[in-house]
Amino acid sequence: MSDSNITKNALAASMKKLMARRPFEKISVSDICNDCGINRKSFYYHFRDKYDLVNWIFDVGFISGLDLGSYSTGWELLADMCEYFYRERTFYKAALKIEGQNSFRDYLIETLTPITVFFMQDLLPHNEDDSFYITFMTDSLLNALVRWLSGGYEHEMNAAQFLDKMRSVVIAVGENVSRRT
Repeated sequence: MSDSNITKNALAASMKKLMARRPFEKISVSDICNDCGINRKSFYYHFRDKYDLVNWIFDVGFISGLDLGSYSTGWELLADMCEYFYRERTFYKAALKIEGQNSFRDYLIETLTPITVFFMQDLLPHNEDDSFYITFMTDSLLNALVRWLSGGYEHEMNAAQFLDKMRSVVIAVGENVSRRT
């Protein structure tokens, strides 16, 4: 592993550790650097700000390993994404609470949009380019993820249970719509 990746990973590990203990807005770049023994200059060499670090954690942890060609359905991709979020739920529960410009939510929406396009090919192939459907599904997915990771459902669910519930809803809505048309 290159020195650059070692430094980035050390900063990421510190950010994850600190976010498990306190809110993002109470964490400074100095806190992150002090925790891992790296100077601020090195931090800013690799990242614009702490928001950029949080986004990089998701990019390296999940997005960079994606090969859309390896998935035969959007459900498989969604299952992998849910498994990843569930494994890292402490961090992402905190990351999804970040508000304001450059928030993780903004980055996640930007990142989820092409994933939603891929997913929608299974559901509405004739509407795959329709921005309303893509935006609606991306927002729905984001809100469902936030609620799930924050424990906002009646019973705690692992990734497979969450995905099964989502699939049930999508199937039920689809069947209901097709009966009415």
